Amino acid sequence: MKYIKKLSIPAFHTANLILIIFYLYPGSIFGYLLHDDSSIDPQITRDFIISSNHVYVFVVLSALGIIAYKDTKKIKIVTVYLFLLSIVLELAHIVIPARAFEWIDLFGNIVGVIFVIIIYKVKDKYV
Repeated sequence: MKYIKKLSIPAFHTANLILIIFYLYPGSIFGYLLHDDSSIDPQITRDFIISSNHVYVFVVLSALGIIAYKDTKKIKIVTVYLFLLSIVLELAHIVIPARAFEWIDLFGNIVGVIFVIIIYKVKDKYV
């Protein structure tokens, strides 16, 4: 278990950095890599009320953060950070060229964070 803990902290910070780079890049890096067109944003699954891609990304990032810091005093800071990150990154799209702020993306980010926190709280309480 200590081995997983040791790997989870750098994994969280690395994933965090990669997310910030991909999120703030003017256009879609995945669209450029997959379709040679940065204006195309590939979809993993279709959106339903909220952006599914954003939910998946923030579930992974939040899970890494919770796993990395769950037994430390920093867990509250990490949860607040994840919420703020999910909001600030989407708001940044207001000023980034070739990007646009979208409510469904913002809600997808927040739902991804909330989902992991609920799972963590339930597991912590009952398991």
